[in-house]
Amino acid sequence: MDQSAAVWLVLLAALAAANAPFFTERLFFFGPRLSPKSLGWRLAELALLAVICLGLGFALEARVGQRHPQGWEFYAAGLCLFLTLAFPGFVWRYLRRHRHG
Repeated sequence: MDQSAAVWLVLLAALAAANAPFFTERLFFFGPRLSPKSLGWRLAELALLAVICLGLGFALEARVGQRHPQGWEFYAAGLCLFLTLAFPGFVWRYLRRHRHG
């Protein structure tokens, strides 16, 4: 896998992972169904998925070449990017008017 494909793979995985907690009522996708699931659980899932995406990125970076050490700035920017990618799911869950039949 070349470097550009690895970057796109991580970005697409981060986009899917950032929005996933807002589209399901199950606890960590396999647990019991909570109706409604609180924002705290969604944020916990979001944090776990961010760590998983970070691990995927590190693994692909190590596979493509040598893994470079990162400072706190990298993690702060990555967290901000992940939260920005989660915005569509947040809007769909909390800001959109749902029709009650």
